[in-house]
Amino acid sequence: MFRFEANLRVYVHREAVDGRLGINGLVALIEQSMRLDPFAHAVFVFRNRRSNRVRLVLYDRSGFWLMIKRLEADRFCWPRRQREVVELTTEQLHWLLDGIDIEAVCRHPKRTYRHTS
Repeated sequence: MFRFEANLRVYVHREAVDGRLGINGLVALIEQSMRLDPFAHAVFVFRNRRSNRVRLVLYDRSGFWLMIKRLEADRFCWPRRQREVVELTTEQLHWLLDGIDIEAVCRHPKRTYRHTS
């Protein structure tokens, strides 16, 4: 599988979108609904109503990419945050594409210790 670079920003559209939308329709949605720049160094993530298809849109200086992942028997675990646009890390995007519920994953807390000397 491909991997996105770590400094790429990831924006997830929380609501389902019409599966018939192509690149032009999704770019218009990025500008109007998400209020973001579609030419930014970012990947924009959309899902269909049944959550069995994910579309990724990104711009690479010469044109737009549209990538689609379709699941045959399962569903993607979509973020349940209440904002219209959810920002993720590229690591979380890969988890989402692998079927991991990113809302259920929690890291150990960052701890700071004092040195005893």
